[in-house]
Amino acid sequence: MAERLVLDPVTRIEGHLRIEASVGDGQVTEAWASGTMFRGMELVLQGRDPRDAWLFTQRICGVCTTVHALASVRAVEDALGITIPPNARLIRHLIAAAQNVHDHVIHFYILHALDWVDVSSALAADPEATAALSRSITDWDRSGVEHFAAVQQRVQKLVDSGQPGFLGSAYWGHPAYRLPPEANLLAVSHYLDALEFQRRYIRLHAILGAKNPHIQTLLVGGVAHPVDPNSQNALNADELGFIASLAQDGLDFVRRVYIPDLLLVAPFYKEWAGIGAGVGNYLSYGDFALEDFVGSDSVFLPAGRIVNRDLSQVLPVDMGQVSEYVTRSWYDYAEGDAAAVHPSVGETRPHYTGPEAPYSYLNVDEKYSWIKAPRYEDVPYEVGPLARMLVAYASGHQRVRELVDLVLSTLEVGPEALFSTLGRTAARGIEALLMAEKMGDWVNELAANVGAGDLRIHAGSQWDPSTWPKEAVGFGSHEAPRGALGHWVRIADGKIANYQCVVPTTWNASPRDAQGQPGPYELSLVGTPLADPERPLEILRTIHSFDPCLACAVHLLDATGKVVAKVTTQ
Repeated sequence: MAERLVLDPVTRIEGHLRIEASVGDGQVTEAWASGTMFRGMELVLQGRDPRDAWLFTQRICGVCTTVHALASVRAVEDALGITIPPNARLIRHLIAAAQNVHDHVIHFYILHALDWVDVSSALAADPEATAALSRSITDWDRSGVEHFAAVQQRVQKLVDSGQPGFLGSAYWGHPAYRLPPEANLLAVSHYLDALEFQRRYIRLHAILGAKNPHIQTLLVGGVAHPVDPNSQNALNADELGFIASLAQDGLDFVRRVYIPDLLLVAPFYKEWAGIGAGVGNYLSYGDFALEDFVGSDSVFLPAGRIVNRDLSQVLPVDMGQVSEYVTRSWYDYAEGDAAAVHPSVGETRPHYTGPEAPYSYLNVDEKYSWIKAPRYEDVPYEVGPLARMLVAYASGHQRVRELVDLVLSTLEVGPEALFSTLGRTAARGIEALLMAEKMGDWVNELAANVGAGDLRIHAGSQWDPSTWPKEAVGFGSHEAPRGALGHWVRIADGKIANYQCVVPTTWNASPRDAQGQPGPYELSLVGTPLADPERPLEILRTIHSFDPCLACAVHLLDATGKVVAKVTTQ
């Protein structure tokens, strides 16, 4: 008889996610993903000035930060036919690329590493042997015997304190852990290094975006960060030099720490190259334009679709084929729950019909999630770094092919290994290196523009609503760290008449649709072996490999103004 497991909340993610799974014969036979909060930002935006939308939408999340701001300004610019100047494009690229590298490093070490790394085992490691292991894979500075002994003592102190922090509430000693003690100690050391790295590196956003997490320097039509080599109050030669040094720091960390760790850990878990594949369809909108005109298809990361894991062809993307279902979601559509609605005319009509908390199990035969179910041509698709790297690889992107082939040859596996939990994790590291490398080119291009006297940062045209058409519809996309992000806006009489966001985690964490098709999370868990169903570490491995961001997919709102919770500090 199948056993029903409940993981609620799934930790080490952004937001609130519930996973339920049926288990039989030691593996998952069926799974359901539920976002447990409602996102109401689309309702908040109605009636507002479209030039302000980006400021609101980026507050959807405190982790994804810049991504909604970028998609939002692009949507309004698309509606109004605005082309931004080159400096604005490059500044936006640097902000987005920094977010990508930062996000991937934090995901690998802080959110995902502990699914593979047994911290308790690190306490039994030999610091001298750990130093030798480190020297065999990297020339990273913090690789001495004394350093690893100090890390080990630091971890032991946390354990002895009774307040273990990040070491608490974990499955230490689980039989699915495979790394030897020295590899575990090395990974714990780099976990701590990643915390320090991300604090320094994100200063890129402080310079170019005025602050982090929510940048302040975007504008519809460009950016608000002035560029002037002769001003101390603008982006000048000194600031460009500092930006270049931070970008180099990011590249250094990814090359010398992230990638070596990825290649160290993966061989111990090669069976995961055959687990967690999911729906087998992959979607990328493409991003990082290389030219400065509306509609340009010259991009650093190509758009396309991979269908049924077929890398022999890349199919085009037609945004008219995207739709959302609410058949199993706590919303209503005017056309009925079985309707597939395009986001440009999408509706946000919340209607909770689920059980009152606390409850034992979801009623999965009815509505069971606050997440809608996006589909492309009525088919579920996975989005994210794996989708982007697969599309780029199959499209012949030279550097992506080099990096992917290097990882595959090092692990002694074929391209089929990419369609898995392990492939998803590897793709994120490959993309972090790709973007860290590319940032130097964009810094140089920006410096060349400034040196040549091009100081333009804003299009200037069509800022005045009196020049706008009476009605306009626009779409803005961004390949966010977690995947394909789309914003749709309809402007009428200078105000937002409708706004819809379809975010990466909406694609990946979607519930069943009208045809009963599971979403990527749900299908990826089927067949997952569980060594100990009481401690379902293996479920976390696959779910975390997607890097869920439920704050983007769902949000909390009480329409009556009732206080839901109050937080105070002492």
